[in-house]
Amino acid sequence: MKLRCLGLLALPAFLGCGGESDADADADADADADGDVDADADADADGDVDGDGDADGDGDADGDGDADGDGDADGDVEGCEAQGEATGDFWCTLTHDGLEREYWLHVPAAYDQRPGGGAPLLFDFHGYTSNARQQAGYALMIEKSDAEGFIAVHAEGTGVLQSWNAGACCGTAADEGVDDVGFALAMIELISSALDVDASRVFTTGLSNGGFLSHRLGCEQALVFAAAGPVAGLVGVDGCAPARPFPVIQFHGTDDQLVPYDGGGFSGYDSVADTMAGWAARNGCESTRTVTYQNGDVTCERWDGCPDGGDVELCTVDGGGHTWPGGEPIPLMGETTGDISATDAMWTFFSAHPLP
Repeated sequence: MKLRCLGLLALPAFLGCGGESDADADADADADADGDVDADADADADGDVDGDGDADGDGDADGDGDADGDGDADGDVEGCEAQGEATGDFWCTLTHDGLEREYWLHVPAAYDQRPGGGAPLLFDFHGYTSNARQQAGYALMIEKSDAEGFIAVHAEGTGVLQSWNAGACCGTAADEGVDDVGFALAMIELISSALDVDASRVFTTGLSNGGFLSHRLGCEQALVFAAAGPVAGLVGVDGCAPARPFPVIQFHGTDDQLVPYDGGGFSGYDSVADTMAGWAARNGCESTRTVTYQNGDVTCERWDGCPDGGDVELCTVDGGGHTWPGGEPIPLMGETTGDISATDAMWTFFSAHPLP
């Protein structure tokens, strides 16, 4: 197995782990220094939010700050507190495997106009040392949620330098065997128990360590997640054996210094080609590829002969760094291309790949 994520950062450490960046949410939804939402949405001593429009004493939301019929959730997600009035944003906690975990839930205004089968649900996992709000800012995922009508979840990892257990990567989460796969399933269960979620359209993406976790979810939970769109991440588990051909679209820069495109480097990871060829082989695709997109420094290729619903695609950014294509630049992490939006491209891919 490879070396375990030696210094694999999605952004400089001085911007990570609870710090706010200029891409974070504005002041009425920021996290304060202890990780809670700010004073207009903090939890009071008994665990409920105070009286300015959040959860009342019986655990249900009142009419000021919770989801109503104007575009927010039509039920209360256990452990979630509204942030502001009628924003569709909720800060949530749950206990899983003995750890209190946190996540940011965004319910778009278009939720009221969801299809009969329910709204899609998308998880966007941050990189090592980063956090939920930074990741949403880098990927511009809340804007995409509002435009397309899917429910967006940005969860927090564990540890002082926040990380996910994606097998070979990263940090204390991997070292201590934190059950992040179980955490993802627990979030799906809670959210789906209160909101109208289309169980055939649950998707995963993420940057760096979050991309590694998305690969792991595809390997281990292919009957729950419909498709994955990792950015700058690789398969980090041995014996990846999805229960069905699992569709994946990957985005990776050739000048990524932390997860090198050609493998090796100080982290000792396999190459992007190895990861994607592995998915193609597991899905039963041919070894040849067809270009599906070419613009400027970006070329996307799809493996030929994949079974229905089991497509494998790689978008390579020539000269791209350890960044989110088409998103907000990440300081010191290399070039961020504007020749493709990974968020837009993966949503197009996701929309074509519900669970069979």
